[in-house]
Amino acid sequence: MTVQVFLYSLVRGDMVGARDFAVYWATGQQLAHHLNPYDAEALLRIEHSAGLISPHGAMFMRNLPWTLPLVYPLGFIGLWVGWALWSLLLLACLLFSVHALWVMHGRPDNRRHFIGYSFGPAFICLIDGQCSLFVLVGLVLFLRFNRSKPFLAGLSLWLCALKPQLFVPFGLVLLAWVIVSKNLKLLAGLAVALSASVAITFCIDPAAWAQYLHMLHTSGIERDPIPCMSFLLRYWISLPSVWLQYVLPVCGCAWALKYFWSRRFRWDWMKDGGLLILVSILAAPYSWLYDQVLAIPALMDGAYRSRSRSMVIALAFASALVEVALVGTNWRASALYLWTLWTAPAWLAWYLLATRSNSHLMQRIRGDAEISDDDFISKSIEGQISKPSLR
Repeated sequence: MTVQVFLYSLVRGDMVGARDFAVYWATGQQLAHHLNPYDAEALLRIEHSAGLISPHGAMFMRNLPWTLPLVYPLGFIGLWVGWALWSLLLLACLLFSVHALWVMHGRPDNRRHFIGYSFGPAFICLIDGQCSLFVLVGLVLFLRFNRSKPFLAGLSLWLCALKPQLFVPFGLVLLAWVIVSKNLKLLAGLAVALSASVAITFCIDPAAWAQYLHMLHTSGIERDPIPCMSFLLRYWISLPSVWLQYVLPVCGCAWALKYFWSRRFRWDWMKDGGLLILVSILAAPYSWLYDQVLAIPALMDGAYRSRSRSMVIALAFASALVEVALVGTNWRASALYLWTLWTAPAWLAWYLLATRSNSHLMQRIRGDAEISDDDFISKSIEGQISKPSLR
């Protein structure tokens, strides 16, 4: 059903301009004509012509300017063709990421990786045409190559830098891990990738960074209602106090450092990074539902580690509820985000329960094994176990 709806939206030409992709396409159009990619009036005109009508005026690409080379080619192709190619590329990112994670877990002989393919936020990301699936590819490549090919892992982190606000505790632990492990090749790879993207951005638009800063100061981003825990905390306590939106990231960083430090000499990103990713998503100062595709590596890890089929079914059901909320937009435009405020805490809670149940089971197995060994020794001493006869 998920694939059918996605393909239907792909061929519906009247739906293309109503998606976030129209913002990427409008930005690419500005860049291709050597114009300001953050010009509100120009973007508003292009977005309206594409069919994107926002009650808040023009919509901007709020990613850092080193993201501009990603959308620059969209300025040379039409809206529908660009949407088709962009959507197929996003779908390929999802398929690659889930398959790579399945391989990294040893190709388990089950279908639990289907949770990744059908994950609700991933479906929303495909429908909206958001670039969060590119970020997922960068995260998966980092998990795969951080030990064997650190320079390549560093290069892949450029994709994570498309949305750095989603990696605040994660990035702090990454820096601490690099210092402890002295993995300078990884830092070199990241530095090369960022330097190259900054240089390309300068060639495309030399004034991009100044234009971006001007947009931040004039677009009123601090007044935008954002469906994430950090904004809700600020909304509940004092909406004008923008600094409250950074309380959760600071708390997340403090927890992350403590979590890492106790494991610093045996740190394994595949094993220990799942919880860190989920906390980073929950504590992000700015995030949307589709950004939760980054939870896929952690949730697949939890599904593989859990011995409880009911836990896996519960995860699949929670993921399906996200797609059900999408149907609610037919009656209320904000239903998708108002009805899914629970998701980021839910993924974290599910992961903790799934991995804890597995750890308890392993402890019982080890305990039974130890008891069996003790029984064997005691029975051997008492002579209840016959020695093999010598012939």
